[in-house]
Amino acid sequence: MNRTLTPKRTLTPAIATLTLAAIAFSSAASAETVLRASHQFPGGQGDVRDEMVQMMAKHVEDSGADLKIEVYPGQSLFKADEQWGALVRGRLDITALPLDYASGRHPEFSATLMPGLVRNHEHAQRLNDSEFMDMIKEVINEGGARVLADAWLAGGFASSERCITSPDTVEGQSMRAAGPAFDEMLETAGASIASMPSSEIYTAMQTGVLDGANTSSGSFVSYRIYEQVTCLTEPGENALWFMYEPILISEQVWQDLTEEQQQALTEAGQAAEEYFAAEAAGLDDTMVEVFKENGVEVVSMSQEDYDAWLEVAKESSYKTFAENVENGQALIDAALAVE
Repeated sequence: MNRTLTPKRTLTPAIATLTLAAIAFSSAASAETVLRASHQFPGGQGDVRDEMVQMMAKHVEDSGADLKIEVYPGQSLFKADEQWGALVRGRLDITALPLDYASGRHPEFSATLMPGLVRNHEHAQRLNDSEFMDMIKEVINEGGARVLADAWLAGGFASSERCITSPDTVEGQSMRAAGPAFDEMLETAGASIASMPSSEIYTAMQTGVLDGANTSSGSFVSYRIYEQVTCLTEPGENALWFMYEPILISEQVWQDLTEEQQQALTEAGQAAEEYFAAEAAGLDDTMVEVFKENGVEVVSMSQEDYDAWLEVAKESSYKTFAENVENGQALIDAALAVE
């Protein structure tokens, strides 16, 4: 009897140890890092910025890197103007952000929405690999974030009062612009300024707070601004408005990831960037089509209109930026050096 009991006493601890080890291994193997991605744009409605983030989420999920991205669109996690602060403090992991929204903390970012600094989508692509963007990304990195995907969106003007072409056409209108450089240029031309994120334009126009606005082609459609205006100025051949809206990750979060997870995010960001580059020009065409379908008059700026706006900008926003922002003139010069 004793011989039959002894093996049971010696094997039981061993079996228990193996069982616990198996459970621990299984738990570790099934654990994954979950990142929260926030943006202000409508989700699941075709907005290219939402689609970029959703594409990245799918890519990392399929990568086998034990990484998942949960996407919170439409300001459902953070308000638009709260995202940069949350990102650099590590409270938010990823965001698709119009970078000039953070120019209150980093004035250099206003160079990414400087009137006339970007002429067209091809020029924007060349800027991505320039000294200008190296300088901008250095500020981003020092601020506590890093770029996963570049995106430059063209935009235009829309108004419920009259078509906006030459500078004198904004005189007396209450306008929304996306950042300080456009604010100053429009104000110099005689407009009054009401600052707000693009997600608030519709309500502001509906309630009479705004007569007109400028924003990206994507936002004009996503936020249904065509329901509130009578005239749209498309980007066309003389695009005055281009805005940098990258996908960013918190540097604190990045440093906590494994090399495999970092690689998965890098590849996902590259895929999203390539997708955006292929879609960018089509966003302008879609905007024009949608506005026309909704009975909105669509006009373009002439070369003379564009040149007149540039003169206003150079005497206002360009001058202020060069004089008051560290490396301001160097940033402008670096951007203008890209042909």
